[in-house]
Amino acid sequence: MVDQITVYDLKAKIDSGAQFVLVDVRGQNELDICRFENARHIPLHLLTVRHTELNPTDEIVVACHHGSRSQQAAFFLVEQGYRNVANLRGGIDAWAEQIDPEMARY
Repeated sequence: MVDQITVYDLKAKIDSGAQFVLVDVRGQNELDICRFENARHIPLHLLTVRHTELNPTDEIVVACHHGSRSQQAAFFLVEQGYRNVANLRGGIDAWAEQIDPEMARY
């Protein structure tokens, strides 16, 4: 089971200065349209070889466009022994719709 985090919870984490790693698993073409500030970009198709760049003890929030690919990524990380992993429900699209209406959407 992977925890789900809402965009409101993510905003509260950011605003509070909480220490966590936001991992964006979208492709470069998607990042060219919109992106999270300070997110770590590891495309989903490279996660199996690049997950070791992450610290298994860090709190990790995984994001994509709508939340499906990040859910897959979060499950994979948990299977690899990462224990503090959450999926951003609704992805960056929900962020743009509910938190940052100035952000480009696709």
